[in-house]
Amino acid sequence: MGAKLLTISDAVAVVENGMTIGIGGWGSRRKPMALVRALARGPATDLTVVTYGGPDVGLLAAAGKIRKLVSGFVSLDSVPLEPHFRAARQRGEIEFAELDEGMLQWGLLAAAHRLPFLPIRAGLGSDVPATFPGLRTVTSPYDDGEELLAMPALPLDVAFVHANRADAAGNAAFLGPDPYFDDLFCLAARHRVLSCERVVETAELTKEAPVQALRINRMMVDAVVGTPNGAHFTSCVPDYDRDEAFQRVYVTAAGGDGSGWAAFHDRYLAGDEAAYQAAVRADGGSAGRAGDRAREKEGAR
Repeated sequence: MGAKLLTISDAVAVVENGMTIGIGGWGSRRKPMALVRALARGPATDLTVVTYGGPDVGLLAAAGKIRKLVSGFVSLDSVPLEPHFRAARQRGEIEFAELDEGMLQWGLLAAAHRLPFLPIRAGLGSDVPATFPGLRTVTSPYDDGEELLAMPALPLDVAFVHANRADAAGNAAFLGPDPYFDDLFCLAARHRVLSCERVVETAELTKEAPVQALRINRMMVDAVVGTPNGAHFTSCVPDYDRDEAFQRVYVTAAGGDGSGWAAFHDRYLAGDEAAYQAAVRADGGSAGRAGDRAREKEGAR
């Protein structure tokens, strides 16, 4: 089981040019940012990204990695529209398939069940069918005869998700109030990479959360990566909240003539994940302080 434990770089090395990548979390909440940063540094490009988008989309767009985005939104929550995504769209660099949030969920569910599509009501009456090429409707074969949207499956080559705790086999616990759809991302993918705040023994998974919080099991995971503060600068409650101060720095750097982003990149993104976390701690980031507390707790065990 321990064979699933990988470094960040080894876990991300599975991604190849042209793949479809699913990224869990929601907006600026519990995103697998350590994996995303490694993907942005790596050689793979021409990617199709499926996500409830946030800074994961922004970083990959800034790095020129995305060919097509499939998403219900791209937001930083407290900042309505992700700035790098907006700029890339305005330059015509990214093809965008904008779905109703429920359509995205059911597309993942169809892929999880290895079905070509699922009939849904979400999206009907909206402009989505007119802007999403190839969408079809189906008529119920039963007496109601209802016309439904045939949401095509969204199969993934690789999925990245982040959890609070996991064991070496890939069983994972979510300690926050919302698991989002990370389990569907895993089930819809051929290869699944799980990052987590802390790798623990299996018996410890239910010490901080009820058993129903274990939404991801070892059959749904191919690689496990321990990444303390790995969701920064997004939130990973209750371990830490979103680093709003850092997010403001990120948004400011994304604007202007590009010099601000170059400085941000040199400070935070030019090195590996350890260098990123060291820079965050040096600058007083909230996740850095949370990491210090986590290391103190781990040392006391």
